[in-house]
Amino acid sequence: MKPRRLILFVLAGLLSISVAQERPNVLLICVDDLRPELKCFGADYIQSPHIDALAARGVAFQRHYVQAPTCGASRYTLLTGRYGSPSNGAIFARAASLQKDPKAVPQSMPAWFRQHGYTTVSVGKVTHHPGGRGGPDWNEDAKPEMPNSWDRHLLPAGPWQHPRGWMHGLADGEIRKNAKDMALFQSLEGTDAIYPDGPNTDEAVRQLALLSKDSSEKPFFLAFGILRPHLPFGAPAKYLKLYQNVDLPLIQHPKKPEGKTTWHGSGEFMKYNRWGRSPNEDAEFALEVRRHYAACVSYADAQVGRILKQLDDLGQRDNTIVVLWGDHGWHLGEHAIWGKHALFEESLRSPLIVSYPGMPNAGKATQAMVETLDIFPTLVDLAKIPTASHAQGESLIPTINAPSDSKGHPAISYSKNAQTIRTTTHRLIAHKGGHLELYDHRTPAGETKNLADTQPELTTELRAKLNARLNRPMN
Repeated sequence: MKPRRLILFVLAGLLSISVAQERPNVLLICVDDLRPELKCFGADYIQSPHIDALAARGVAFQRHYVQAPTCGASRYTLLTGRYGSPSNGAIFARAASLQKDPKAVPQSMPAWFRQHGYTTVSVGKVTHHPGGRGGPDWNEDAKPEMPNSWDRHLLPAGPWQHPRGWMHGLADGEIRKNAKDMALFQSLEGTDAIYPDGPNTDEAVRQLALLSKDSSEKPFFLAFGILRPHLPFGAPAKYLKLYQNVDLPLIQHPKKPEGKTTWHGSGEFMKYNRWGRSPNEDAEFALEVRRHYAACVSYADAQVGRILKQLDDLGQRDNTIVVLWGDHGWHLGEHAIWGKHALFEESLRSPLIVSYPGMPNAGKATQAMVETLDIFPTLVDLAKIPTASHAQGESLIPTINAPSDSKGHPAISYSKNAQTIRTTTHRLIAHKGGHLELYDHRTPAGETKNLADTQPELTTELRAKLNARLNRPMN
């Protein structure tokens, strides 16, 4: 090679290394069905040391709300930065159709990072289906849920046979065939590997090592989706033992609400084998359910610990943005609901933690109201890549810079037949057909006393804000 050409080659290599080092990596941790019931969110009875440690190095958003109280629709907003359809079935098909033309503006967050020089990898449940594919068993390469988004999208099904089996799996490869024949909860002796999240985390740890090797030339965007505490509640026995002698707090507002609401009969929960028992009628069984859910939270927390330890062992923590996000909340008996899918607070509020090297106010929590919609522009902002004009949220950097002073903004959510707006003091729910619910969170009654008929001016004001944000009146 001629001297001049050699010099240019070396300079180009040094420049590429410099650019890679200026661009931080991204580790996005998605946890399924995780309520904000963690020690760092005020629940002292939950053992979540690894998530708590992450919060101690970041900012915990105590009032984060998802756009939809269901897996697929919530994840659609996370990965596109846009309001979407409340229907799980249509949203990723729409995302796929938007991205069939490689020349089109990327509609997903990983596609945007990929276009701007990142290696993008997903492991576990990140989109609607674990592994990010469609088909009867969710494993058909020809049916990606988000085309042009991932360099690799992986789900190690192991003994659970395929992503569908993994998603609804219990110990040692048991997959769901008919839910009524499958235990609602289970806790067997063994290592983390006997339940689906164990092998999943193994793969995430392996991918992180591969990505780290190349990070000096190309930064990475790794999305890691943890299954638990999704139904059925299965976790190794060592995690259930953490809660055997723990007093859990009383369930708040445990009665079925009166009047028209978004209440439902907890069908996803009730279809499993409950041994003829109902937690709404059997306090001892309700406590058992809650303890198994808590065990799954601690099991999920252990997986968070494993991936963060790998990040530290590889020396990548000092150049990596870490975001932990729950895809929605989960009722544990509030309003006599066991599950998600409602537009009450318990379905829509979930944990969000953002941590990155050198961030101001590390270890602080904020009461600012934020949405899942805001994560895409925040990560783009932190990574210093071009703004994605199609993303509809707001960067959370101002709140991170002033966590105690920031108020945030009202949060919008929706289901198939209703929409809601949550402000710092109230929640309005607008149903198709015109029925309204208005709740005042400053009162002990919370979301049990509908004030819509007694406060028409506030109801009208909030409904106008809701319609303006979504730009689609309900009737």
